[in-house]
Amino acid sequence: MSQHVIGRGVGITFYGHAAFKVAGAGVSVVIDPWLSNPLLTTPVDQVGKVDFILVTHGHGDHVGDTVALARATGATVVAIHELSQILLKQGVPEAVGMNKGGTCAAGGLQITMTQAVHSSTVEEDGQMAPAGEAVGFVITFPNSFTLYHAGDTAVFRDMELIRELYRPEVALLPIGSHYVMSPAEAALACRMLRPRFVIPMHYGTFPVLTGTPEELKERLKNEPITVLALKPGETVE
Repeated sequence: MSQHVIGRGVGITFYGHAAFKVAGAGVSVVIDPWLSNPLLTTPVDQVGKVDFILVTHGHGDHVGDTVALARATGATVVAIHELSQILLKQGVPEAVGMNKGGTCAAGGLQITMTQAVHSSTVEEDGQMAPAGEAVGFVITFPNSFTLYHAGDTAVFRDMELIRELYRPEVALLPIGSHYVMSPAEAALACRMLRPRFVIPMHYGTFPVLTGTPEELKERLKNEPITVLALKPGETVE
């Protein structure tokens, strides 16, 4: 895998779509592990050590391979309460249910659940069933490095509160449009969040996801924010 460097001793690996691994201080977190997405297929046994799996909402392109990865690694799954109960029934060994505004202290990390503006369902017996609400996550490492994964969301004004409360250095933001923010909305989100780096996600997986990192870069060209457009399989450290 190729690498970029942003410092702070935390590695961020992009698996495609909205799936990431974030590792540092001896703790590894995987977020929205759709490891079999069309952009990159990553076998579960090649992900390595995983302590926690964070799932932002119930849609299949985010739950993805959560059950298989949790079983293979023994990782604890963290999700909104309703989705955590569904995933336990589906076979994950351990799940922590929480809700927006709450913080889970685990493995030296502070994992905070934030607002997201999106829907959340799962498929049960061929029917769509509610799975709580969609969320984002702020992860703070022991060295105070803070990362924000927005999940699937529209831009919303309370991103200013995320900035005020947590000051994330890196923001993982969807840009594909249609189901999530477009680059124009993601650029506004960046102006509210003020991260040092933004890593775009949830674009290009399907034709309908038309937003591009190039458009986001153009809209942020006068801002002190670096856009890191990782290819599936790339790691930034």
